[in-house]
Amino acid sequence: MIVVICGPGGVGKGTLARRLLTVDDDLWLSRSWTTREQRPGEHDDAYVFVTRGVFEAKAAAGGFLEWAEFIGNLYGTPLPEAPGGQDVVLEIEVQGAAQVKDRDGDALLVLLVAPSQADYEQRMRGRGDAEEKIRDRIHAARKEMDAARHLGALEVVNDDLARATAEVHALIREARAAAAR
Repeated sequence: MIVVICGPGGVGKGTLARRLLTVDDDLWLSRSWTTREQRPGEHDDAYVFVTRGVFEAKAAAGGFLEWAEFIGNLYGTPLPEAPGGQDVVLEIEVQGAAQVKDRDGDALLVLLVAPSQADYEQRMRGRGDAEEKIRDRIHAARKEMDAARHLGALEVVNDDLARATAEVHALIREARAAAAR
């Protein structure tokens, strides 16, 4: 099964995805590629940071499950190579979630959102991006959330990490049970 955690940047997709791995040994997290610059303080393993040329060569070779350009940078998910018996978790943007859903109609889509617009804006400012990038992301967030809802993503509010993780994990268990029937 493919589990897609999507939503606007800054809602905590990466944190929640990593937390899921600590509560379920049958999940494997795919690491996305990007052409954007690594942010100050960002973990080295947050993405595979590459040049545009390297990214485009992999895309041309068919090496991505999904990929998209977002606010001037490329983001993509390599074709998953999860260990046997594990479900794949993707932490991606909504454009990528739509591509995954087109390729795998059974993928579980989860839209992670901040508790409020004010909270979202505060989270964005805490990331260290330039104000212009923050404005672009805030503007794009509304469209992303509408698009994810249109795809049928199940919405989870990330107001408390432990609660949101438990809610997403319950959705995964329900999807597994439905698939086993």
